[in-house]
Amino acid sequence: MLKGIDNRLNADVLGCLRAMGHGDVLLISDTNFPADSVARATVTGKLLRMENLTAAEAVQAVLSVLPLDTFVDDFAGRMEIVGDAATIPPVQAEVQAEIDAAEGRHRPMISIERFAFYDMARNAYAVIQTGERRFYGCFMLRKGVIPPEA
Repeated sequence: MLKGIDNRLNADVLGCLRAMGHGDVLLISDTNFPADSVARATVTGKLLRMENLTAAEAVQAVLSVLPLDTFVDDFAGRMEIVGDAATIPPVQAEVQAEIDAAEGRHRPMISIERFAFYDMARNAYAVIQTGERRFYGCFMLRKGVIPPEA
């Protein structure tokens, strides 16, 4: 345990988040996503796990240390429901609420078509698989910057 660090962040996840740079993409996936095979194509080349957490719990923990990019519209994204891109299922609404809480304002995630999401995932920095069992619990987060002290 470390003081001031969310205990849901394991050493592998913390090391990855620390190593990422501005603009790097992190994927948070549900249990049905082909996370292991996709993760092999990422920068890290290995799957990271936060298996005992929902997607929202994992995102909350990650966003406790990871700033989101403020320079782009695609700072965060969600895998859209096949054939129904406009619908936001509860799992995605929960993650949106965590993003809004971390940002201190409402910043809507972009919607990413399923196969475009898979392509983005293969080019990501890393993939974290959660214990989320609800469908469409897959998200993209783009790392931002931490400004200098005033």
